[in-house]
Formats: sequence, structure tokens, C-alpha cells
Amino acid sequence: MSLSLALIRPLALAPAVALALALTLACSSEKSAPATPQAPAEKAAAPAPNAPANAATTIELPSGLILTMTQAGSGPSPSATDTVRVHYHGTFPDGSVFDSSVNRGQPATFAVNRVIKCWTEGLQLMKVGAKASLVCPPAIAYGPRGRPPKIPANSTLHFDVELLGIQ
Repeated sequence: MSLSLALIRPLALAPAVALALALTLACSSEKSAPATPQAPAEKAAAPAPNAPANAATTIELPSGLILTMTQAGSGPSPSATDTVRVHYHGTFPDGSVFDSSVNRGQPATFAVNRVIKCWTEGLQLMKVGAKASLVCPPAIAYGPRGRPPKIPANSTLHFDVELLGIQ
């Protein structure tokens, strides 16, 4: 019996020795594997503990809306039936401007539920005083019809929006 225990103990240590050797070789390797790209976040990304208070937070909603909160607001959030006053700057993905209340120097006023779905969803996530960037896929923007002549069919739209007030 003593002989069989003498053989079993070294065999029992074999997996631990193999693991230690593998870890040592892996950690001492001079080459590192290239980083794999990460998929975009589908939930709110919390700012790092040492991030400034105004650090942007990005969320992606099930509808496809990507909202980046660039400045937090301190007022209330509008409901779908509220009328809001906003400043906005609308661009295509290439950066060309198709509409801008900022460029006109005149804020826009409208009912939250009377605009494209992207805006209806995004505005309800903002508080008065907030600024956000909205990336609106065609399905929640103007879709296959577009809005001729300015917005072609199936256009992804980008908006920088500032929620000035709720009326």
C-alpha cells in the first residue's frame, strides 16, 4: 500500500505542475495577442471613478437609437405629451448639415410625440438643461420615404440636441 501511495502522490501533483508551467510560459511571453475589438455597449456605460462630472454617457436602446448624454440637465424630463423648446443641429453621417435651429438662431418648439420616433424616445431620457447626441437609424427617423428634398430615403441621422425647456 505504501508503494501505491508513493506513485499516486506525484501523479496527483502533475496537473498542478502543468498548470503552473503553462501560466509561467504564458506570462513570460514577449509577444502579446492583438486586442479584440469590443462590441458596442447596449447599456449605460458608467463613467470611470476619476472621470470629470460632465463625462459623456452613451446608451443604445432596443429601437437602435444611440444616445450620448454630453451634458447632464437638472430640470424635469418631458413626457411624450409635453411640448418642448430645443436647439438642435442635424447632420448626415458624413457631417453635412441638413437642418439646424442653432444656425437659424431660433429654438424650435414642438410636442414630443409629434416628431420622429428617435426624438420622442431621446427627449424623454433628457432633463431640462441637458445636451445629447442622437444617432437615429432610418427605422426611427424618416425610413424608406425620407423627407425630400433634404433627407433621402433610409438615411441615418445625427442630431445634437439641447433641451431648453418644457412648456
